[in-house]
Amino acid sequence: MKKALLVGIDAYERSPLEGCEADARLVETLLRRNADGSPNFHCRLLVSSESEVDQEALLKALEELFEGGDDTRLFYFAGHGARGDAGPYILPSNAKDHLLGIPMSTIRSLAEKSKSREVLVILDCCYAGGFGNNEDSIAGQAEIRSGMSILAATRPTERASEVDGHGVFTTLLCAALEGGAADILGRVTMASIYAYIDRALGAWHQRPTFKAHLSTFSSIRDAKEGIEPAILRLLPEYFETADTELELDPSYEPSEQPRDEKNERTFRHLQTLRDNHLLVPVGEDALYYAAVNSKACKLTRLGRYYWQLAKDGLI
Repeated sequence: MKKALLVGIDAYERSPLEGCEADARLVETLLRRNADGSPNFHCRLLVSSESEVDQEALLKALEELFEGGDDTRLFYFAGHGARGDAGPYILPSNAKDHLLGIPMSTIRSLAEKSKSREVLVILDCCYAGGFGNNEDSIAGQAEIRSGMSILAATRPTERASEVDGHGVFTTLLCAALEGGAADILGRVTMASIYAYIDRALGAWHQRPTFKAHLSTFSSIRDAKEGIEPAILRLLPEYFETADTELELDPSYEPSEQPRDEKNERTFRHLQTLRDNHLLVPVGEDALYYAAVNSKACKLTRLGRYYWQLAKDGLI
């Protein structure tokens, strides 16, 4: 079972915000179900317009999130972040100073003690990049538990920005979850989200931070796949080796008489593979002309990668 706690706080007595609740709702909607409608995370949403997200309530929700056994837990926070002598902290709705803030080290401690197989922390607040750092270590480097990954909106010393009623970071996060960061099979991971956001933000913008101690990247959300896995599994059947050039002829085109249904079906698959940058025609600019003129097609580097996955039974 995958559980997610999503917190958005706009209602601060000092310096109220505008887009954090909306951001938390968007992330909750995307995480609750995959693109095909199948269930994903069991979500709990805490927003300041519906309940008092004070220090006590937030700490209790965090403790409940990290309870339990061998599964995945995700914490998302959009709100104010601050820094103090003891390091960075997030601000609940009743926070007027650091005394009512929740140190990021406290959240980290709860996550460290969790028995969950995987812990994901996503923070859209100022100074979020300080999460996971040891304040007393050289350069404050991160030392986090196995199975944890942290995606932060900023570096440890930076402020987070809002534009048009939404956090800059979460706007990109949601686009990544919708499919912008998906691989050919539709899988979206923490690493691919970071790469997507990192490319979208220039050197003069706030810079995202990613920290992970993982042996493998699991999918956070399955977006729409670019190609059916069944077609990828046919790669070793169509190409004897990853470097094989598949010879084509006019029978692959439906305009050829008499029609060859098997070759036409294969050609439709080849077109899909081409559309996803897995193969290219040889000696022609288009796959159609490669068939009409009895040329060939071959796998790209990406195609050879998926050929090997299919060959090893990993798709």
